[in-house]
Amino acid sequence: MSLPKFILGDNTEFPNAIYVIHTEFPRFIINLENDDLEWFEDFDAEDQKELETETEHAIKLATEFYDSEIAKYEE
Repeated sequence: MSLPKFILGDNTEFPNAIYVIHTEFPRFIINLENDDLEWFEDFDAEDQKELETETEHAIKLATEFYDSEIAKYEE
């Protein structure tokens, strides 16, 4: 199955949360309400520096994806 790089998600138990799921490595889910990030990958100490850099970039990409999707709904 081919998945898009990003997927929007929501949940009625968390009505203010807006989730973006990143489906490619490194896989994660971010809650844009508070920028909580949950990785679906296991990282070791050697990966820590790359993870820090990737986290900042990943949040930026997820936010841009969300903004783009919302703009499409508003058209």
